[in-house]
Amino acid sequence: MSSEKKRGAERTQKAVRDEEWSDERLAGFLELLPPDDIPADYNCLLRAYRGMTAELFGRFVKIYVDSGRDINVTLANGSTFLDHVSRHRKSGDYVDVLIAHGAEPRTSLAKPA
Repeated sequence: MSSEKKRGAERTQKAVRDEEWSDERLAGFLELLPPDDIPADYNCLLRAYRGMTAELFGRFVKIYVDSGRDINVTLANGSTFLDHVSRHRKSGDYVDVLIAHGAEPRTSLAKPA
């Protein structure tokens, strides 16, 4: 076993873009348990956002909303998931998906349109 610690790009897992994602696999994100300080619905969105392309995220959000989850779930500071995603430079497609499914910004943290 190597005792040297990997740094930067050396420790980054390669992105897989041509992988098949079934609806069952996407729905599995609804079962993820959150840390104590994050609402379960917010955690589902966050983990999906971090792990999916915008196209897959769009499919996931439909499953998420259809299962009765709250697209406007807030953190303790009142910010929504849309507020979080809107602050990211290359998040336009994800923002569009969220808005198309009823997400609304709640705080001044979101970028102006």
